[in-house]
Amino acid sequence: MGQERQPGRRAVLSAAAVLGAASAGGLAVSGSARAAEPAARRAGGKDAALPVPCVVAHRGASGHRPEHTLGAYQLALDMGADVIEQDLVPTKDGHLVCRHENDITATTDVADHTEFADRKTTKSIDGTELTGWFTEDFTLEELRGLRAKERIPEERQHNTLYDGRWSVPTFQEVLEWAEERGEARGRPVWLHIETKHPTYFRKLGLELEKPLAAALKKFGRHQKKSPNFVQSFEPSSIEKLSGLVKCPGVVLLGALDSRPWDFVDSGDPRTVRDLVTPEGLAEIARYARGIGPLLDLVIPRDADGRLGEPTSLVRDAHAKDLVLHPYTMRNENTFLPTDYRRGTEPGDYGDAFGVLKAFFETGIDGIFADQPDTALLAAADFRARG
Repeated sequence: MGQERQPGRRAVLSAAAVLGAASAGGLAVSGSARAAEPAARRAGGKDAALPVPCVVAHRGASGHRPEHTLGAYQLALDMGADVIEQDLVPTKDGHLVCRHENDITATTDVADHTEFADRKTTKSIDGTELTGWFTEDFTLEELRGLRAKERIPEERQHNTLYDGRWSVPTFQEVLEWAEERGEARGRPVWLHIETKHPTYFRKLGLELEKPLAAALKKFGRHQKKSPNFVQSFEPSSIEKLSGLVKCPGVVLLGALDSRPWDFVDSGDPRTVRDLVTPEGLAEIARYARGIGPLLDLVIPRDADGRLGEPTSLVRDAHAKDLVLHPYTMRNENTFLPTDYRRGTEPGDYGDAFGVLKAFFETGIDGIFADQPDTALLAAADFRARG
């Protein structure tokens, strides 16, 4: 769905308030997926509101610093990011730490620690066989001895300058940081918190949902208007969290033909294609307040990798009172649609502003971005034209 901006209108979104719009059947690719500006919405007063579209710093300012470090989170906050994302995985002794994956081979210097050489192993994580080192095989004390590093140095060589500067943060430390920074600036720091591989960890006796809920309650972040979202690629994890905390849940959605791992584990034959139908979205809306779709579900790419026409997903989701925070916008050529790339180097920046404009015009409520400074400028431009 696209949004035709009306003069002088600046919509705002609280964690508990969402859009409403007319429904269009299916996930058809069509320019008709664009729709008129919905009514402005607000809940909880100015301190609880987010701008629309908002910018979620994906793993912090991960385009500028090694991901999921306090350095990446702080830089994202300094840049003005509206929300900052954390991915949570457990340690062997049950502490929640911030890593995109439990496989820490590429994001820490664990391979350089000879004392942990025997911890290298091969595991099947949600159907994918991986060889490396995994958080669930380390105590928190052991993890604290590791240092974070850039995950994709080929595209982000400049980030390797910061390798070794920060450790792996615990979720407790991030909540303390958010509270301190919020008090210092006079308004809360918004967080977007993901449970990673919850079915896998539950079978290891390392449940994620209850410790997450307990941590949020400790910091008073468990209420309907609390400044955070909880998210997961497994719908059942969000459904479980909906019974533990009141803050809004977001179901993350991958490629159309993919299946959430909890569906695979339970024998549910449905795919994401089923979940993005009006019926599937209505089911999600029973226990969640939003979806986090892959960008391609909002605007697919053609066979040549060029950006196509918007689907009806934005309109269909808004019709079910669901917000949309699609993922992930990155500035580098290698991640952009082919018609927005500039030059020949994969790590060089392409026309990120052009891509962001196209997605904001669909009416999305926010976007995950590795370079939040770029996305914030694009969002400000878009809102100014309203």
